[in-house]
Amino acid sequence: MTAPSYDAIIIGAGHNGLVTAGYLARAGRKVLVLERRPIVGGACVTEEVFPGYRVSTASYLVSLLQEKVVRDLELPRYGYRVFPKDPAYFAPYLDGSHMFMYQDMARTCQEIAKFSARDAARYPEYEDNIECVARLIEPLILQPPPQFPPQRLSDWLDPLRAGRTLLGLSHGQMADVVKFMARSAQDILDEWFESDALKVALATDGVIGTNGGPRTPGTAYVLLHHVMGGVGGVRGLWGFVQGGMGAITQALAASAQAHGAEICTGAPVERVLTRGDAATGVALANGDEYRAKLVVSNADPKRTFLQLVEKDALPAKFAAQIESYRCEGSSFKLNLALSELPDYTAFPGTTLGPQHRGTTHICPDLDYLERAWDDAKYGKPSTHPMLEITIPTAYDPGLAPPGKHIMGIFAQYAPYSLRDSSWPAEKQRFVQRVIDTLAAYAPNLPRAIEHVHALSPLDLEQEYGLTGGNIFHGELSLDQLYFLRPALGWARYATPIRNLYLCGSGAHPGGGVTGAPGHNAAMEILKQR
Repeated sequence: MTAPSYDAIIIGAGHNGLVTAGYLARAGRKVLVLERRPIVGGACVTEEVFPGYRVSTASYLVSLLQEKVVRDLELPRYGYRVFPKDPAYFAPYLDGSHMFMYQDMARTCQEIAKFSARDAARYPEYEDNIECVARLIEPLILQPPPQFPPQRLSDWLDPLRAGRTLLGLSHGQMADVVKFMARSAQDILDEWFESDALKVALATDGVIGTNGGPRTPGTAYVLLHHVMGGVGGVRGLWGFVQGGMGAITQALAASAQAHGAEICTGAPVERVLTRGDAATGVALANGDEYRAKLVVSNADPKRTFLQLVEKDALPAKFAAQIESYRCEGSSFKLNLALSELPDYTAFPGTTLGPQHRGTTHICPDLDYLERAWDDAKYGKPSTHPMLEITIPTAYDPGLAPPGKHIMGIFAQYAPYSLRDSSWPAEKQRFVQRVIDTLAAYAPNLPRAIEHVHALSPLDLEQEYGLTGGNIFHGELSLDQLYFLRPALGWARYATPIRNLYLCGSGAHPGGGVTGAPGHNAAMEILKQR
């Protein structure tokens, strides 16, 4: 029997895979998307893990999704809606004080002034500065990196264009870009501010999903990465998706299908079929085979090249680069079903209020955050973890039964590789540690918990296919960015195997729900074909 044939087969229906499918289908290509799990979305999903609750089990907020992707693929037409967070941030402290950050700059500065009048005066200038740096880098997000080292005469044009852009920067702009690329989040923030309350509020964006503390070089870029987006035209603002994060990928799937793409769930790809030096299709775990003119992998680089591709099909130097690609995570996701909202001692009340509508951080100061990382770098879950807390039902009550709520807790640090234990042994202990940490600030929390769903780094790997539990498909470090992601000489989505491409977060510009790698891969494919 002849295997079905397509113009393109996409491995994985995560958001980037669906973005690539949407663009290729709109260009008239016959596209098949194959997804291992029973639903589309990868780690960008809404799942009913408790009866009557629709939970954003893994990713939980949106900001970085590129507006071009939203427009091009007409996502609002297919149900994509966002509730902007306001307040954006809430931090309770054990001494009874608290701090909010709002969409409104004046209100935010009033909050900062409670801790430092000097910092309140400087904060608007800091925001202008980081926006300026973000605007300098943002044009690179939806462009493939230059081919480096250049192999053909035409390959010299892209680095020359990039160089011309850099030469056009002022001395101060150039210095700012270099600082954010190479320094730590704390280095940057210490130059601006004196209040630990403000510095820790900002520094946490530099360590989310990262193997590093606020003093680790390179975390300044991660901080910058998290502000290169926005909601409703407000830079750096994050929001809740109506219907949970799965509404993004449901909209992407519907958009692709409306233009002819086929999507099959419960269809795990076992290997990429090759003939000579070229990909010719895929084989599923059940033995079914599909042929295609090209194959596009939304899996991370390690899973793609070390599991789906025969090793002898890869150049030895490239295989060695992928082997050394750093792809272990240190993040833990805890989802709770609550009978009532948390009652923070620093801002009491279980009636829905501003303390429930922002992202709540449990992290009293930078030393606390650094000590949490100290545990992890020696292979232990943090004794006192940093918690980032969201309550999506504060904006979208239909996600839970009447009167009930969902709380998502993103906890750091939880290293994938444990020195003296394993995640099956540690998981419940770490869940209890997270709950105890939060209960010191909201004493009613333990009795309000009705259901618990927890994802260790090992669970993130096994359930969502994230090698090493890394939510970014690989560290966002200087040596794994731009023309080095995922490997030197192979950053333009094509791979050493002809007709095999990458479209996931392991390619430029990296992780987060951005859609940018999927967009860029599609543009490269369409340009070359």
